[in-house]
Amino acid sequence: MMTLLARHNNPIAAIATAPGRGSVGIVRVSGKGLAGLVDALCGRALKAREARYGPFRDADGSPIDHGLALYFPAPHSYTGEDVLELQAHGGPVVLQLLLARCLAAGAEIDPATGQPRLAGLRVAQPGEFTERAFLNDKIDLAQAEAIADLIDASTEAAARSASRSLSGEFSKEIHGLRDALIHLRMLVEATLDFPEEEIDFLQKADAQGQLDRLQQALARVMQRARQGALLREGIKVVIAGQPNAGKSSLLNALAGAELAIVTPVAGTTRDVVAQTIQIEGVPLHVMDTAGLRDSEDEVEKIGIARAWGHIETADAVLFLHDLTRVEAADYRAEEERIAAGLAEKLPASVPVIDVWNKLDAAAVAAPGPGVRLSAKSGQGLDTLRRRLLDVAGWQAAPEGVFIARERHVQALRRVDGHLQAAAAHLAAQARLLDLLAEELRLAQNALSEITGEFTSDDLLGVIFSSFCIGK
Repeated sequence: MMTLLARHNNPIAAIATAPGRGSVGIVRVSGKGLAGLVDALCGRALKAREARYGPFRDADGSPIDHGLALYFPAPHSYTGEDVLELQAHGGPVVLQLLLARCLAAGAEIDPATGQPRLAGLRVAQPGEFTERAFLNDKIDLAQAEAIADLIDASTEAAARSASRSLSGEFSKEIHGLRDALIHLRMLVEATLDFPEEEIDFLQKADAQGQLDRLQQALARVMQRARQGALLREGIKVVIAGQPNAGKSSLLNALAGAELAIVTPVAGTTRDVVAQTIQIEGVPLHVMDTAGLRDSEDEVEKIGIARAWGHIETADAVLFLHDLTRVEAADYRAEEERIAAGLAEKLPASVPVIDVWNKLDAAAVAAPGPGVRLSAKSGQGLDTLRRRLLDVAGWQAAPEGVFIARERHVQALRRVDGHLQAAAAHLAAQARLLDLLAEELRLAQNALSEITGEFTSDDLLGVIFSSFCIGK
């Protein structure tokens, strides 16, 4: 397997625009010393950061296409290396021809030097351009992840939050915490280095106050990071209940589109129908499942088994009840059986929201707490939307949130744990300064993982492999 350093030393090329046809497509090359390649492709030298229109030449000098060529010499480029961008017409065949020509030209012998124009040029792996930007200190790891999150954003709020992270807002918060932590570590280390001094460094410098303020600042960053992770990931919401309770109608009402087939026939939905909706910018992955009941129909039994499978992995479950049937004894018995199944299969942390449907046609009141609505008329839908946001944990306004990932949230939780342990050591009657210093060091390492200042190559491989090719 190619090591990170070896990959970083090789020049790379890739199509940088999305697959398919478009008006414009881009082929990007990054490496050291691209002058020979520029001459082979464009027939002339290019001025730095100046777009030049002309032909992109094949090996025999004939034009593959005409377009704009831009040259960004290191270190003033996206990757921090020399970068060449060829902006051509966006047909897939044209872009593949240009990419193949770049790779072939890199291997050709330059008459002026007698050496290959760009030895080792190869097709880039997913995320490798951004990986090089990170390795060359153009961006930190949190900003690199924000690039992928901006591309993948499913809501406007998520896109704006990713843009804030890309501009460095999240990193700035992390650096502020790190600087305060380093200052506190300095005080503790000074006390350890000079134990014979009469001056109590920690008391005079208000170490306890500094630690308290650090924990308060961390709590604010953690709250915003949790909101950012919610914007990025969303939550999985499964609609469950008996046949003909109105599950498909509820999915259609929440989505504002006729996604699922609705009929009076019990068992119409036999497989999962999923749709991502957004409420105040928070993505919710809503799943309509087969009605839960005992069935002898083999196809329906498979659908019911899949329904329970999705229920077990849900972040929240909407247990849908039919208000027009709640007084029937057999219906109530089946409701109790489903409720028992939910209690058995779901952890206590997964909320189950009782939703009483068909309010427009019911002659009785809901027999229990929950949300009362009519999927048909829309009455009560806003209440359900608000309840889903509460269940998701959404609190902050999108304007104040930066995008974050679950690994960021987990790292901040580790920082919080180390600071709590540090506070206990500092407050102890016999101050355990060695342990205090160690907890502060571990807290700093956890913070540095977020921006990539303290990160394993394995983690980098996982992060950048999720990027699209050419980015």
